[in-house]
Amino acid sequence: MESDYAKQGKTAAIVSYITLIGTIIAFFMNQDDKNKFASFHIRQALGINISFYLLGAMVSMFDTWLISSAFYIFIFVLWFFGLMTAIKEEQKTVPIVGSYFQNWFTFIK
Repeated sequence: MESDYAKQGKTAAIVSYITLIGTIIAFFMNQDDKNKFASFHIRQALGINISFYLLGAMVSMFDTWLISSAFYIFIFVLWFFGLMTAIKEEQKTVPIVGSYFQNWFTFIK
């Protein structure tokens, strides 16, 4: 468990993983407080959502269930990992791409 600071940003962190709309809501929830814990998870959730839509568009060009199944499992694992770390009040990047999300979305503070 993290400090009280993580507890203050926990709600916004969890909301950020609930679809792209949840990420946008969490972004605005965090505008006044600028909680670093919430910002961390908002960046992770935004990256997962953008990856879902961009990679999903590319995967949809393939007509095989194997490729699309692997894609959905990959996105679900990222989403579930991020959500669980937010619930546990931890700041762990999602596997493989999480560090990139932290670097790409530095405008979220």
